[in-house]
Amino acid sequence: MEQQAERLSKLRLSRVVTEQGESQANAREQRRQYVEEQWKCLNHCPSCGKCRILRGKDPEDLYADFIDGKRSYMDITLEIR
Repeated sequence: MEQQAERLSKLRLSRVVTEQGESQANAREQRRQYVEEQWKCLNHCPSCGKCRILRGKDPEDLYADFIDGKRSYMDITLEIR
């Protein structure tokens, strides 16, 4: 009986850890999509200026710390400007 309860407890713990991992992965993907949406090309360079701000770099590389949840979007934006 104790072994069965212990196995059930381990299964529950495993499920919680998996759900937390999936939640973190979802949050990371949402942050990546946010960066992608914010820096999407508008195909009108004279009025946009996004390329000038990025200086030819990939937004996902510049915002890697935000995507990983280490820094805020605003901190990185202020740094690159």
